Amino acid sequence: MPTRLPTRLKTTRLPAILVALALGLAAPLAQADNLADIQKLMKAGQYPQALEKTDAYIAGKPRDAQGRFMKGLILTEMNRPADAIAVFTKLTEDYPELPEPYNNLAVLYAQQKQYDKARTALEMAIRTHPAYAIAYENLGDVYAKLASQAYDKALQLDSNNAAAQGKLSLIRDLVSTNVRPGSKPAAAAKPAEPVKVAAAEPAKPAAEPPKPAAATVVPVSPAAVTPARPMEAPKAADKPAEKPAAPAKPANDAAAGEADAAAAVQSWAAAWSKKDVKAYLAHYAPDFQTPNGMPRKAWEAERQQRIDKPGKIQVSVDDLKVSVDGNKATVKFRQNYKSATLSSSAGKTLVLIRAGSKWLIQQERVG
Repeated sequence: MPTRLPTRLKTTRLPAILVALALGLAAPLAQADNLADIQKLMKAGQYPQALEKTDAYIAGKPRDAQGRFMKGLILTEMNRPADAIAVFTKLTEDYPELPEPYNNLAVLYAQQKQYDKARTALEMAIRTHPAYAIAYENLGDVYAKLASQAYDKALQLDSNNAAAQGKLSLIRDLVSTNVRPGSKPAAAAKPAEPVKVAAAEPAKPAAEPPKPAAATVVPVSPAAVTPARPMEAPKAADKPAEKPAAPAKPANDAAAGEADAAAAVQSWAAAWSKKDVKAYLAHYAPDFQTPNGMPRKAWEAERQQRIDKPGKIQVSVDDLKVSVDGNKATVKFRQNYKSATLSSSAGKTLVLIRAGSKWLIQQERVG
């Protein structure tokens, strides 16, 4: 099975900033054992020994993303943020498709109150992995800190600004209480350290969106429809018949629309898996809502760069739930993504519009 390194960071000053998903990287058994030994040393608090073992591991595999990521975590726990930042920064340069190093950088920058840098790092994490839910939460916390700084500045310039005072109070309450359900407090052993690292359960990415209820929905079969009885022409002597109402749209038309929309999503995933960029992009409508209002050409160039990277990609969708309303369809499903350097599974929703005989993606969002 692939070795995963799910980790969690939190800061005492910004408790909702937590490090996120696992680095789902496939590894040989011997490699997995080495990394497992390092994790055991970390859990035992033996960070110098863990660092020494990690350096030896990296010396034999200098391009190994897992080992380097682990080193960044150890340096963070040893309260060496500058060294940890250097490790994570180099990882983003060598593996720009991985969102986790960006997120860890954001935590370290936030601890140093460099919120603009933290915001930029989180935006890169989201751009790299749009289904990275915890990065959105972290970004909200960073924006809250930026807002707090702005209101503080407003009050410095005008101490009688009641509106700014009220907003600053709300922001401070939000930041001090916005702890995610289920998150654990920072370890009591080192309360003075601003950043804490702890290993999470190996099989579950942190903050993975709950599996949609649609997972238990059975696809709807086309309804059996009894053809309407044709009307007979009225006899000349009969009283003219009232104009019949327009026949109802057969139920199987709606079922056919659902099936076509589901097939479009499967075709989209298949084109992605085949790394057929042209076919993949052809599934998006001209008015597709790009992430953060990004220009369409820039978004397409970024998608092409990611898909064209060396190595195989496997994208599959399951637990589809389709609802059709006229020329619009909403498809909820679970997206499973796997490459040589990343493995993830998350709930996703696509909003499609009918364009002739095709269904095209107009919106793409997590959950």
